[in-house]
Amino acid sequence: MAWRDLRELLDDGLTGDLRRVAEPFAPRHEIAAALRQAPTEAPALLFENIAGHPGWRVAGNLIATRRRLALALGVPVEQLADHCAARRGQSIDPVRADEVPVQQVVREGGDGLLGALPILTHHAEDGGPYISIGVVMCRDPVSGERGMGVHRMMVKGGRRLTVMFANPPMSRLHAAAEARGEPLPVVIALGLDPATLVGAVVRGGAQGADKLGLAGALRGRPVDLAPARTVPLEVPARAEIVIEGRVLSGVREAEGPFGENSGTYFSDTSPVIEVSAITHREQPIYPGLCPGSADVDMLLWLAAGADLLAQLRAQVAGVIDLELARGTAAFSMIVSVARDCSRSEARRLAQLALALDRRLKTITIVNDDIDIRDPNDVAWAIATRWQPARDTVVMEGTDAYVIDPSASGAGQGSKAAFIALRAATGQDARMRLDAAALAKAQALFRPPGFV
Repeated sequence: MAWRDLRELLDDGLTGDLRRVAEPFAPRHEIAAALRQAPTEAPALLFENIAGHPGWRVAGNLIATRRRLALALGVPVEQLADHCAARRGQSIDPVRADEVPVQQVVREGGDGLLGALPILTHHAEDGGPYISIGVVMCRDPVSGERGMGVHRMMVKGGRRLTVMFANPPMSRLHAAAEARGEPLPVVIALGLDPATLVGAVVRGGAQGADKLGLAGALRGRPVDLAPARTVPLEVPARAEIVIEGRVLSGVREAEGPFGENSGTYFSDTSPVIEVSAITHREQPIYPGLCPGSADVDMLLWLAAGADLLAQLRAQVAGVIDLELARGTAAFSMIVSVARDCSRSEARRLAQLALALDRRLKTITIVNDDIDIRDPNDVAWAIATRWQPARDTVVMEGTDAYVIDPSASGAGQGSKAAFIALRAATGQDARMRLDAAALAKAQALFRPPGFV
């Protein structure tokens, strides 16, 4: 069973895998730089001295490793993908909370509500502070459907945010509200437990399915909800922070530039949220996430990879595992297949995968003797098992993802697959060190006291 809230995870779950940072760090550039530069196996970070924001803390790098993500979801790491895929169609309905820690402090008056929060400015040329890991929630007044998703928001004033609704269900529910000429009440939850955050990003549920029910299934317990203070919605009672407001009908403002997961800056014209209240816990913890960081890679894997793996396994025999290449904004994927997978079957697999996910631009298919999470292993497979003329599949005239800077102005692009499988003759079998000798050699480089 997963943790009840973020504090429980930080206090009890990450013992030995959490670094508390007492040195002052500023929300403008400094915290984001630390999160972006954290090494692959770095611990989770809790900044406890936020310049200009006494009493606030910022947590980041929380799910940057599979080990911590599995811990946060309460499952063994080797069962992570299967757990997410199996729970995708399940639901544990949310319940009314007995206590509401997120409303220990209520802020409603004044023009500077958002200035109280240590919202991060991430990159040198960003247009301003951005909320990068806020879970936006609404409810359709006609159908009763609850919308929930992670969407970036730029601070445009003390009570004003722009929000980029790039994906459903929020994009669809916002469009429906605008068609009725109505503002859309929303709440933005910050500092959720990781399982509820994962529920907000996982794909694959039926249209209209309640993502809070999915979050409950992932947690193994229901999400506690309480009435919001100023809008007719419910809020996650154990979040760290909740922003309440309304998306104005028919209003757009320029936002950006913002350094996106693609590694380049992106600007747009986006809907506007007018903030009516902010509530939070005492000694609140603001969640920090820097685009392109390891946390983002794990969220993208959950959003796209786990569901795609389940679909591919259901349609193609011999699919073992997949990985979204780190730092590629989920544009590139590596798939591991069984030794007996033919090149023709691999081509079919590649075409299917590229068609299933519009974000994907390249896919590399390797055998199961390659560690798909080791870039050096994958590079070796391409160098020794892939022939460009024989083993490349190109799909032209495909839809490009919105943040791909290489796409045409019309949003068109192309996709490619690289088939890097072993030869049927077996002449390309990998050389190996003797297992016992390797274990003895590795002990030479093990830190003292490390078992």
